[in-house]
Amino acid sequence: MKAYFALVEPGSPAQAYGIRFPDLPSVFSAADEESDVMPNAIEALQLWAEDEELPEPSTQTELVSRSEVREALSTGCYLIAVPLIATDAAIVPRG
Repeated sequence: MKAYFALVEPGSPAQAYGIRFPDLPSVFSAADEESDVMPNAIEALQLWAEDEELPEPSTQTELVSRSEVREALSTGCYLIAVPLIATDAAIVPRG
């Protein structure tokens, strides 16, 4: 199973947690509660994968070698590994 790292920007009572994927600049999400970060990140990744071909994910070592990722980590962001869970839901006609 592939997993992509997401950078999570910690939230506050007045601000949601921000979720972005360094390997996938157009993929982002947010969560009001920390417990919703992973489910929302998984959903954002799944939705993107429905319409786009995903590149190979970077390793953690490759990501932290990027200056923009190091800078985000130094300001309090943290990395999470988000699994790409294939959805095989399909609408099946009755009858």
